[in-house]
Amino acid sequence: MKKLRVVVLMHGALVPPDDVSGVSVDDADWKTEYHVVNNLRLLGHDVLPLGIAGDLAPIRDAIRDFKPDVAFNLLEAFDDVVTWDQNVVAYLELMKLPYTGCNSRGLLLGRDKAITKKLLTYHRIRVPDFAIFPLGRAIKRPRRLGFPLIVKSLIFDASIGISQASLVDSDERLAERVRFIHESLGTDALAEQYVDGREMYVGVLGNHRLQVLPVWEMSFADLPEGRPKIATEHVKSRAAYRKKYAITTGPAKDLAPEVAQRIQEICKRVYRTLDLSGYARIDLRLDAAGQPYVLEANPNPALAADEDFADSAKLTGLEYGPLLQRIVNLGLDWARRTTET
Repeated sequence: MKKLRVVVLMHGALVPPDDVSGVSVDDADWKTEYHVVNNLRLLGHDVLPLGIAGDLAPIRDAIRDFKPDVAFNLLEAFDDVVTWDQNVVAYLELMKLPYTGCNSRGLLLGRDKAITKKLLTYHRIRVPDFAIFPLGRAIKRPRRLGFPLIVKSLIFDASIGISQASLVDSDERLAERVRFIHESLGTDALAEQYVDGREMYVGVLGNHRLQVLPVWEMSFADLPEGRPKIATEHVKSRAAYRKKYAITTGPAKDLAPEVAQRIQEICKRVYRTLDLSGYARIDLRLDAAGQPYVLEANPNPALAADEDFADSAKLTGLEYGPLLQRIVNLGLDWARRTTET
C-alpha cells in the first residue's frame, strides 16, 4: 500500500489532542476525528489534522505547504452553516485535490430533504407523502396530507429538533411544531406522513460499482407503551437515554431475504438517483405490510469506529482500518475519473 499525505478536514473545535492519556475518547466530541486520524496513521499514512471554521485559507495553505495526495473530508458544515459543506467540496474540486466522501452535487441534492423526495418520487421510489413549511409563510396543511405527521427540520441531520412531540395528529399541533422548528432551529420545516413500522439504515460504498452493506435496524425494546418508535434527538445523542430504554442498533432480525434484497436494491437506486459518491447511509421505514419507505439519504454519515456504518461494514469482513483505506481509494478513483472526463 502506497504511503499518502492525507489532510483531514474537520471542524475547528473537533481537532483531537496529540496526547489522549487520561481522556475518555468514546465520550469526546472529537471521537470520530480521533478514530480517523489515528487509524490513517496506523495504516502508515502521513496525516495532517486541519481545523476549518469560516475561512478557506487554511486549506489553500495546506495544499501549498503539505502537498496532500488526498483530503479526508469530515466536515459537516462551514462557518457553522450545515448546507455550506458542499461549497468546501466544490473548492477542493476547483483546486483539483482528490477528496473522500460525496461530491458537491450529491451533497447539494442529498442535504435538501425536499429535493431528495421530489427526485425519488419522480423515479418511482416510494417516500412518505410530505409538505414543506417555509419560514415566514402561513402554516396551512395541504388537504392531501393526512395525520399522523412527523415534523422535522428541512436540512438538519442527526435528528436535530426531533422529539416525541414531533409526531402530531391535529392542525393545531402541526402549527405548534412547525413554529418550534422555525424559531428554535431557524430553518424551514418538513412534515411527512408517519410510517408506523421498523426503523432501518443501509450503508452504501462506491462510485460507479456499489457495495451495499447489510440492512441495519434500530430496536426500541423497552420504550414505554404508547410512545412512537422514532429516532429522536435524545436517541441519537444521549447514551444514557438509549441505555434506559434498551434502544440498540444492529443487523435487522427476522427479515426475509427477499425483503432485505429489495431494500438493498432500493438503496442502490437512491444512491444513483442523487448522484452520490464515496459512501452514504440511506434511512428507511418498513411498514407492517413489508413496504419500504425511503426517509432520506445521508452523504458522509458518521464514521467513528463504533458507529453503525463501520459496524455494518465489519459484518461483511471489512474492518475499520481497511474501511478507511477503501474510502480513500474511492476518493482517488473519483478524482481520476472526473479529471479524465
